[in-house]
Amino acid sequence: MPNYWLLKTEPTVYSFADLLREGRTTWDGVTNNVALKHIRDMRCGDEALIYHTGNERQAVGLAQIVSDPYPDPKQKDPRLMVVDVVPLRWLARPVTLQAIKADPFFADFALVRQGRLSVVPVTAEQWQRLLAME
Repeated sequence: MPNYWLLKTEPTVYSFADLLREGRTTWDGVTNNVALKHIRDMRCGDEALIYHTGNERQAVGLAQIVSDPYPDPKQKDPRLMVVDVVPLRWLARPVTLQAIKADPFFADFALVRQGRLSVVPVTAEQWQRLLAME
């Protein structure tokens, strides 16, 4: 059974549309220790919501993790891990942070509790609820 994640990206830097166009990317640039721990916990076959930060603040697409974590080949620090990601599809309707925060079900969701974290785990129950909101 896959694990589920939420990956944040600033759409003016790298958007879900960029991922769709490229077909595959290395999810890099993560330096926060907690977020790096989450990357180390990822496995090939896990699924992720791609979340646009900045002015958008909404989940916009689904992606799949297609590699186990490995050291970022662009960095000299072996603690900086990355995974490879492919797009699956746009969400039928973006799921906004405002809608997530308005639902008491998500009170313990890391996106709500640790808003600055760029990689957060999503429970199976949260995943199903988020997909039902699209």
